[in-house]
Amino acid sequence: MEYIIRKAKKADMSKVLDLIVELAIYEKEPEAVEISVEDLVQHGFGTTSEFNCFVAEVEQKIIGIALVYTRFSTWKGIVLHLEDLIVSESMRGHGIGSALLDEVIKFAGKLGVKRVSWDVLDWNTPAIEFYEHKGADVKRDWDVVHLNEEGIKNYLAKLDACKS
Repeated sequence: MEYIIRKAKKADMSKVLDLIVELAIYEKEPEAVEISVEDLVQHGFGTTSEFNCFVAEVEQKIIGIALVYTRFSTWKGIVLHLEDLIVSESMRGHGIGSALLDEVIKFAGKLGVKRVSWDVLDWNTPAIEFYEHKGADVKRDWDVVHLNEEGIKNYLAKLDACKS
């Protein structure tokens, strides 16, 4: 199977969103996706780009993405965070995920970062095995912590209540 990996364009964001939704369904959280195509365009291609995205194409159809952004580590400095690496379920097993990860690591090398990091669900054995096979260290002794929109509002309400 022939495919190409390239940097995403604004016009790709509709298909990028489709793949994000496909991943959310796979991860049993289809209702969790709140972002829109317009959000992706604004934040990826606006006056400042909040992320970089690479796409995989087969016969001019986008079948995979890798979305990354930089963040700052107090231990390492600038690091690259891989938010999502998604290959459409029907296209898995053809090396596309490897090619996308290769592109992310090459990008990290160009940036000169000291670490690339990402999260993987503990029940996603195929992904864990894929990443470990690539040489990644899956940190099983760390827990991911999120404070969602409702949690942020509740937190702020408690802060306001303490001031009164």
